[in-house]
Amino acid sequence: MNLTWVEISKQALIHNLHEFRKLIGPHVVLAPAIKANAYGHGLVECGTVFAEHGADYLCANALYEVEALRKAGIKIPILIIGYTPLSDLGGIVRLKAETIVYNLETLHGLAALGKPIGIHLKIETGNHRQGIEIEQLPTFVALLKKHPQLELKGVSTHFANLEDRLNQHYSRFQLKKFEEAIHALELHGMAPHYRHCAATAGIVAFPEAHFNFVRLGIGSYGLWPSPKTLVAAERLHLEIKPQPVLTWKTIIAQVKEVKKGSLVGYGCTYEMKHDGRVAVLPIGYYDGFVRALGNKGFVLIHGRRAPVVGRVCMNMIMVDVSHIPQARLEDEVVLIGKQGNEIITSEEMGELSNTIHYEVTTRINERIPRMLKP
Repeated sequence: MNLTWVEISKQALIHNLHEFRKLIGPHVVLAPAIKANAYGHGLVECGTVFAEHGADYLCANALYEVEALRKAGIKIPILIIGYTPLSDLGGIVRLKAETIVYNLETLHGLAALGKPIGIHLKIETGNHRQGIEIEQLPTFVALLKKHPQLELKGVSTHFANLEDRLNQHYSRFQLKKFEEAIHALELHGMAPHYRHCAATAGIVAFPEAHFNFVRLGIGSYGLWPSPKTLVAAERLHLEIKPQPVLTWKTIIAQVKEVKKGSLVGYGCTYEMKHDGRVAVLPIGYYDGFVRALGNKGFVLIHGRRAPVVGRVCMNMIMVDVSHIPQARLEDEVVLIGKQGNEIITSEEMGELSNTIHYEVTTRINERIPRMLKP
């Protein structure tokens, strides 16, 4: 019996793909991002569903993710959007992947392999993360022309604050720079087929940025990038209803009677306000249950909220079940998801722990089983 596990709704994954396909139309490449263990949802589990139900590409962060997907039998194109060490570039060829390029050293390393490779240049437009300055493009173009086995398949960029603003002023500034870079490439005789800069927020709020390829991120998993993205969708009267995919569960490992005034957990940070019952759950910050949720968070037991009492331990938390008299050893507990009429969302968990829901789901330890459910 598992102490903790994650259930993934296959139906919700498919539904979300179809919802975003409606926004972009049939002729735009739909490329879900499966980096970071599919945002914590399960790399192979989600990647397989996407590949079988309408995704045109997958976006991975690193070579090891591509390796796992190929071993699982996934054959659709995979684009590596993170960094591959120079010593590992041969793996891109071996695994038949494509890769984002933004360093001349990487381009030289790929050229030295002497093998056909699809590349996508990443343009710096104002995020100042990955990217090539427009003034650097002639050097990249010259190297590409010298090595025709390097196929320039795409050009991309990434918005800095689209999900944080309803005002798109900075995003439009970035889009203009991106279009200038595309024009510069065309003037040099390089006209990459794929142009992509829209992630989930861009797909929803910035249709001008769809071009012919979108990288669907957290929306793949039924989560909104931010409340502002939801507001933007409502303002645009978009009929889109993504469904959360993930339910995270554990069990009760002990139920004990605790007297009023007793101190609970490390640091004695919680004092029982009444005679009652505390349940010990075999889940902790090692598993990804954020330590900041001590004395703040909740779980669901028998369809009712049970507050976390005391500090979150490495492998355990304690919750007050005084108001849930039917709570018993090995009862199922929901950490994220729905039970009965109650629900705990990753957004709520993020807000309570002063972080974002992206971090909440990606922190769920990879060793925890992900189980696909119909």
